Amino acid sequence: MTPGAAAARAAYSTLLRLATPLYLARLWWRGAREPLYRAALAERLGFVAPQPPGRLWIHAVSLGETRAAAALIEALRLARPELKLLLTHGTATGRAAGAALLREGDAQCWLPYDTPGAVRRFLDRHRPAAGVLMETEVWPNLARAAAVHGLPLVLANARLSERSLRKGLRLAALMRPAAAAITRALAQTEDDAVRLRAIGVRDVVVTGNLKYDMTPAPALLERGRAWRRALGRPVVLAASTREGEETPLLAAWGALPAPRPLLLLVPRHPQRFDAVAALAAQAGFTTARRSAFGDMPPVDAAALDVWLGDSMGEMPLYFALADVALLGGSFAPLGGQNLIEAAACGCPVVMGPHTFNFAQASELALAAGAAERVVGVEAGVRRAAALAWPEPAGSARAVMARHALDFAAAHRGAALRVARGVLAAVAD
Repeated sequence: MTPGAAAARAAYSTLLRLATPLYLARLWWRGAREPLYRAALAERLGFVAPQPPGRLWIHAVSLGETRAAAALIEALRLARPELKLLLTHGTATGRAAGAALLREGDAQCWLPYDTPGAVRRFLDRHRPAAGVLMETEVWPNLARAAAVHGLPLVLANARLSERSLRKGLRLAALMRPAAAAITRALAQTEDDAVRLRAIGVRDVVVTGNLKYDMTPAPALLERGRAWRRALGRPVVLAASTREGEETPLLAAWGALPAPRPLLLLVPRHPQRFDAVAALAAQAGFTTARRSAFGDMPPVDAAALDVWLGDSMGEMPLYFALADVALLGGSFAPLGGQNLIEAAACGCPVVMGPHTFNFAQASELALAAGAAERVVGVEAGVRRAAALAWPEPAGSARAVMARHALDFAAAHRGAALRVARGVLAAVAD
């Protein structure tokens, strides 16, 4: 490590140590709405009882990464049935989803805060055989500690946007050594591979995107279709919306001529459910919350303006219920959300101009006819509402739905390639 890199990491570590009380306070504050954030706080600092060594450690920070990891875990267990796992997460949604993936002999905990002491305690007490970091989770002190421990680190389903590369290069003294500590990166696309090499990862292989291998739960798909049949009304889904998107979306929705389709609004982050419900009410829309439904929505809910999807793990239900989806995160400069799940559910997508976090999947979906791109939220609302109605626009929607299913099926197979890449890197 060069003197400049050592100084940069020392400064970074000092800042994190000073911020530790604020970090813990924020977790406690978030726990008021999501109680899991208050669980096992000591794990956030690397304090855990010594564990049996030799597990394969997989870090999936949040829900999306955990769901992608599920496809990888299935492929790994097919190849190595005796495999024992350690799953770590950073968010409550990720940890809750990860708990369903555990088998006897597996373990689960929070990824520690990236201070030298916390990551050293974590590795000393777990002693994993190797680490698999999902998508973009490269932390300077964690990478350094893994190198000191001789721990192979694989970046799986790896992606790096142009914006993230520019940010990483501005912090090159800190990020290049961390990238160099990666044993192998299994990239989603050739463009991701080029950027990962530019930031300093030495061994990069393109294996495809695990999210194409995610299988929507059949029970959720059937429930969504049953709701749609009972509703008897077009549905537009605003999928995984982010802060700052709902207000202009609701304004554009209110500007549509009556009758309007039902707007199914699903915020990306659960801590925002109440705030988004308040925004819908302030905009003058009658609203119901999915959490108030049972197996079927009440009959009077069919006449409302907005349904708020305030549940976790039910996106296949929402995509099956919807005639068309507006892609959250793409109507503000936030990089978009993953549209692969929508395609796997046969739901056409209308997206805005900002999809840099999922650039290749977005372009492939456009080329396949599974999605359309518009210039902004007003145009998106108009186009989605037009597609949602029956003939003549319904014929275009049906074609897009078929193209969506074909697009999702055509790109499956990454799980096996990534599993092989992980096992090969561990064996090297």
